Amino acid sequence: MNKVTFAAFGEPQDVLSVVESSNPEPKSGEVRVRMLAAPINPSDLMTIRGTYGKRSNLPFTPGYEGVGVVEASGGGMLAKMLVGKRVAVGCRDGGGWSEQVVLPFKQVVPLDSRIPDEQAAMFFVNPITAFVLTHRALRIPAGEWLLQTAANSAVGRMVIRLGQRTGFKTCNIVRREDQVKSLKAIGADEVIVFDPRKDSAGLSDRVRAACGSDGVRFAIDPVGGPMGSAVIGCLGLGARMMVFGTLSDEPLAFSSRALMTIRAGVEGFWLPRYMEQFGLLAKLKLIRAVGKLVVDGTLAADVGEKFNLKDIVAAVEAAESSGREGKVLLTFGEQP
Repeated sequence: MNKVTFAAFGEPQDVLSVVESSNPEPKSGEVRVRMLAAPINPSDLMTIRGTYGKRSNLPFTPGYEGVGVVEASGGGMLAKMLVGKRVAVGCRDGGGWSEQVVLPFKQVVPLDSRIPDEQAAMFFVNPITAFVLTHRALRIPAGEWLLQTAANSAVGRMVIRLGQRTGFKTCNIVRREDQVKSLKAIGADEVIVFDPRKDSAGLSDRVRAACGSDGVRFAIDPVGGPMGSAVIGCLGLGARMMVFGTLSDEPLAFSSRALMTIRAGVEGFWLPRYMEQFGLLAKLKLIRAVGKLVVDGTLAADVGEKFNLKDIVAAVEAAESSGREGKVLLTFGEQP
């Protein structure tokens, strides 16, 4: 089988290679999955650069999610029941950019047959994050404003559609003017073009003009750095802001008084840690809820270019290209 690997941290196009390896054998409680497709997510690229949480042991195969077919089980009743089923794969410890991957059976989930492979490949990271942030972690009431940065991202677009479906309003921050029209077309209530390194006018005044002088009660930010710091100035009384990414290499920087005087809070959110608190039945209920929203298009992701695994360098270059539309997918073998 073929898999992607890297032996040193660095720029993805410089350190990634495709190597041949023997098929891994599952142990008791594990399954072996023949992969069909996997996305290239920011978390994958940060892992390769060595900037995503703790550094992985090298050599390492990236890939935190995908879709495939369970071909073998190492034993255990529940693991055996998955053989032959198409599953969404959540590789908590990476390894998804491989034609065959072995992982605990708890990290694969059979999916509704109405979900196409392209959407199934992206099931775990973005749709579940968008749903959990808005409906479980923040529980945004209908009629309230949610401020989000990186609004043109996959998660950002899903959040906009969730707002349209369930009644909360979205104020969306993007860096480029050419992104405004497409976000308005899918239901964004407000779109503000703002780059903290270029705009002399502060973000707070613009958000308050759009959403009300009291500021917003809910905010999510996957960026950090100057962008995330600017969001803190937009918060209102008792507001909650959740940070769930570090697209900027810089930390948040703000005065403690910015939170003290309005009794606001900034919280961290990491999906794998959040999911640890739930038992199997609760996880299955969540997956069913998210699956229905993927089927009806609310949590469907835009798909961009597709590359065979052997073209990994071209794939990661496309994933980081400016103005890219849709998620770049890796395909395996002869699968589309």
